[in-house]
Amino acid sequence: MSTGFKVLSLTDRAADRIKAIMAEADRPIAGLRVGVRNGGCAGMSYTMEYAEAVKPGEDVVEDRGVRVFVDPKAVLFLLGTEMDFTTNKLASQFVFNNPNQTSACGCGESVAITPVSADRVPARA
Repeated sequence: MSTGFKVLSLTDRAADRIKAIMAEADRPIAGLRVGVRNGGCAGMSYTMEYAEAVKPGEDVVEDRGVRVFVDPKAVLFLLGTEMDFTTNKLASQFVFNNPNQTSACGCGESVAITPVSADRVPARA
């Protein structure tokens, strides 16, 4: 399901990395599925997986030539998030610049996220 607003956006680096990953996949991939799950020392962590097709109720974000499917349970946690890809001397990783994130654990594997209240959700087109 597409919305009149983007739940999340991608930087050029994130889009380029997703395109490269999809090109190396061993099966046809329609896009990347993003969500959140409970776990980790801060309470939640981001999830990503290959998506062969959109699932019912998912938001579809098309940005910079990439399709990202957002788990419906994650929309209020991800609203306004920018997905980036960073590389430094020790790691290369996707990074979520999420305005709803209130804290993160020291290891960087989990976060605390406050969902957007229903009165702050933009109207769908």
